Amino acid sequence: MKELVIPVKSVRDLQFAVARITSAIGKGLERAPVEVALRHQEDKRSLSQNKKLWPMLGDVASQVQWPMNGAMGYLAAEDWKDILTAGLDSEQRVTPGINGGFVMLGRRTSRMRKAEFAALIELIYAFGSEHGVQWSEPALAIYDEYREAAA
Repeated sequence: MKELVIPVKSVRDLQFAVARITSAIGKGLERAPVEVALRHQEDKRSLSQNKKLWPMLGDVASQVQWPMNGAMGYLAAEDWKDILTAGLDSEQRVTPGINGGFVMLGRRTSRMRKAEFAALIELIYAFGSEHGVQWSEPALAIYDEYREAAA
């Protein structure tokens, strides 16, 4: 099923969206029944959430060894971001690499909503606790700001 998503932030945007949707419905009805849904767009992640992510990933990267290519070692924060965001999903997507091996297709944190990003932060805390991570001062300070903003 093809989906037409049109973000609306103003009355002018709404007028444009209605015209596009009307046209799409007309074309769609020629082929098959059409479903139209309106929903409130959830807020994307906050700057404080993003600001919190990188110190946490840095703490995990500097303290947790993980297997890669058959040997234990420390991974970069960017690698941990991929590993931990993949941990949010119950289904993993993997594809062969163009030169052999495999590539995990992960989620993009830039597209996450606040609730999804909050779940990622909680997952990182849980993972860190299981692996003895001592959170650095920047990660803890931002956590305090994050908790206060959420309250």
